Formats: sequence, structure tokens, C-alpha cells
Amino acid sequence: MNQHLKEKYGHIFESDLLQEIDRVATYKEIPEGFKLIEIGEFIKTMPLLVSGVVKVLREDDKGDELLLYFLEHGDTCAMTLSCCVGHKRSEIRAVAETEAVLIMVPVGKMEEWMAKYPSWRNFILQSYHNRLNEMLETLDSIAFLKMDERLLKYLREKSRVTGSSTINSTHQEIAYELHTSRVVVSRLLKKLENMGKVKLHRYYITLVDL
Repeated sequence: MNQHLKEKYGHIFESDLLQEIDRVATYKEIPEGFKLIEIGEFIKTMPLLVSGVVKVLREDDKGDELLLYFLEHGDTCAMTLSCCVGHKRSEIRAVAETEAVLIMVPVGKMEEWMAKYPSWRNFILQSYHNRLNEMLETLDSIAFLKMDERLLKYLREKSRVTGSSTINSTHQEIAYELHTSRVVVSRLLKKLENMGKVKLHRYYITLVDL
């Protein structure tokens, strides 16, 4: 049995399910920036994240993006599950925030395992619950937080999931993910730098005191 599967999911899934995943799934290593799922595509496999971080984004009619949530090791994507079960086109874009290792499960096995394995059913339901809460947090941030508070929350969360105080994003990339303008992001980041909370560089940001 693949060691990644055993280490990350051995405490969650039954032995029979682990063996079946090992038999039918494919293992994939992807680089930072790799587009795993694109809007409008039919999804044939569901990712189980072994290591790394994947960001999930939505897009408006103008092509501007909004960050919904990050997936970390042990996670799967509820939006992917929804499209898989309904045989619908994807409504989200999933991009590797860091290098990542994935276990890709064929869509055809999802409903079969829901009825066959209690641990799989619980895992899927818990995943829906977790992703829903994260999307509600995103909506709350947009509705109730000022942009400077949203930026702080974004920087802290990105630092947490990557395990680094260095944010390898340009001002424009941050603006895309927060669905605002680069000018606003640059102004707020400069304010944070003046307060001694961050250090700005050309292609990255160092968190100092957040």
C-alpha cells in the first residue's frame, strides 16, 4: 500500500477502503501554480490532498477571481464533490498554492463508497461541513470586514497554511484573490509596512509582526 495513503488516511478509513483506494486511485505530484481544476470542466477524479496547499477560487462575469478557501493535507474539496455527484461542470478553479501530492479517486467510486463504507460517508459529510464553514467565513469577511481587516486575515491565513512568514505573491495577485484593486492592496500593504507589521519586497512580502 502507498505510504502516503497509509500515513494520512490510515486513521480515518477502514482497511478494506484503504486497499480499494490504493487499487483504483492514481498518485499525482504537482508543482506550485499548477491548475488542478478549471471552471467549466467536467471532473473525472476527486482529489485527496496528501501534502501541500491548494487554493480554491471563484470567478465573476468579468473574469476577476475571489479566493474561497485553502485545502490542506487530509482535505478534499466540497465543490468538487458536488460537481462529481451531479455530473456537472466545475464552478471553481483549483490551483496549487505550494507543491502538492494528491491521491486522485475516480468519480465513479464516490457514490459506491458512500453506501459501502461508513468512514467514507462520514469523511465526505465532514468535508462538506468544513468547506461550507470556510465559505461562510469568506462571505462574512466580504460583508462585514473592512478591506484592511480582510487583507490582514488573508495574510495570516496564507502564512498559516504554507507554514511560512514569506508570502510569495505580488500585489496584483493578492488583489485578484481578495477581489479588489492592486492600488488598494498596495496602499494598505504600505500602511502595514509603516506600522512595522510587514516588509515589502518586489515579488514577495515578509510578515514581521502580525
